[in-house]
Formats: sequence, C-alpha cells, structure tokens
Amino acid sequence: MFSRLRENLASVRERDPAARSTLEVLTCYPGVHALMFHQLAHGAWRRRWFWLGRFLSHVSRFLTGIEIHPGAVIGRRVFIDHGMGVVIGETAEIGDDCTIYQAVTLGGTSLYRGAKRHPTLGKGVVVGAGAKVLGGFSVGDGARIGSNAVVVKPVPAGATAVGNPARIIDAERDAERAQKAQQIGFSAYGVTRDMDDPVTKALHGLLDHAVETDRRLKAISARLEAAGMKPDPSTNATDDFDAASLSRGVD
Repeated sequence: MFSRLRENLASVRERDPAARSTLEVLTCYPGVHALMFHQLAHGAWRRRWFWLGRFLSHVSRFLTGIEIHPGAVIGRRVFIDHGMGVVIGETAEIGDDCTIYQAVTLGGTSLYRGAKRHPTLGKGVVVGAGAKVLGGFSVGDGARIGSNAVVVKPVPAGATAVGNPARIIDAERDAERAQKAQQIGFSAYGVTRDMDDPVTKALHGLLDHAVETDRRLKAISARLEAAGMKPDPSTNATDDFDAASLSRGVD
C-alpha cells in the first residue's frame, strides 16, 4: 500500500505543475485521498466484505466528492486531477498511468447484474473534464478523450475522441487543415477548437475543399509534365500551359 502511495505522489508531482511539494500533494489532493480509500474498499470487496467496501466508498465520496465503486479495478500511478464529480462504476478497469479530470463518468448502459457494464481504460489514457465513457468496451493504450465527449464505442490505441457522440479525429486530415489555414493566414481552430460548432464545421469544409483542390491540381500538373507539357515560364500560374503543347496532348 505504501509503495503505491509513494508512486501516486511522485506521479502527481510529475504531471501537475501546480504541485509544489510531496506534503502538499499528500494533504491537499482529493484524488490521492480517493485512491487511498479505494485501496481499502477494494480490498474489503475482494474479501466479500461487501457492506464494508461500500461504506468506505461512501465515506470517501463524502470527503472527496469522488465516487469510486469498490469493485472497480484501478492500476498504478493513476492521477485523478481536481476530481469533483468523478464517478467510476463497479466493473470499470483503469490501466496504469491514466489521467482523469473532474466530472468524468465511467458508467454503464446495461442493467444486467454480473455483466461487464463499464469501460476498460488501457495504459496512459487521458480522459478530459466532463467526459462520459459509457459501456463495457475498451479504450486503447495512450488514447485521449476530449472534454465533454460522450463515448459509447471502443476507441483505438493512440486515438483521440471528441464530441457528442464522440468521433475519432483523423490526425492526417487535421494536419492538412492546419497547414492550409496557415497558408491563407488564419486558423479555424481559433473559433472553437475540435467542437461541433456549425461555423467551425463550415470552415473545416472549406479547408477540406481547398486541400482536395490542391491535391487534384498537383496530380494534373504532374500528369501534364509527364506528357512533356511544361508551364510557361513567363507566367506564375502553374496551370497556364503552352497552347501548342496542350493541343498535342489532346491529339
């Protein structure tokens, strides 16, 4: 128990820039207190002392604002930051080195007793403030759940899920959008980053269209150059080709 406590204290100091000392973390971080209570409650639950486990969980909830069912399985170096309003269900499993922010729910969608009703988080998962992960599926190692996301389907390892209902972000497409936005002098993410705002959706559509147009123009240009038709050096337009060359290409 004490070795895990030392690990938790060290991980909090490493991940939270507001932590100034180990003593501060030990005495002032409700997430650390909730995990300490959970170790006791989970130990009682495994010994089938169900009432004692639930009572310790209830005391922890009263003192910390964090509700962890004593049946939940929590790995090492888990960091519950701020923590108020966090709810972790009975069959939830949390891997090592996960980070969970305030108002997160790891909940269930099934009422069948004994079934796997709550999610399994892999190693190093980060769940943003207010997110809801609902169901007996897995979130892969290193995945990221955005703030206020509602996740009801599995998330692949290393992926990022945002929105309600949550969707997996296409990292390559987002990088192309950001590059195009930088080229034309603004960033669509300056409006509402990664949210479902209609204006942001429209801007994303325009950026996607611009990226696709650039891709097609480059492909056309490459095909014309391969056919021996070079751009006219007297103009800056890449698509202004010599008429005779173009006519030869058509013939």
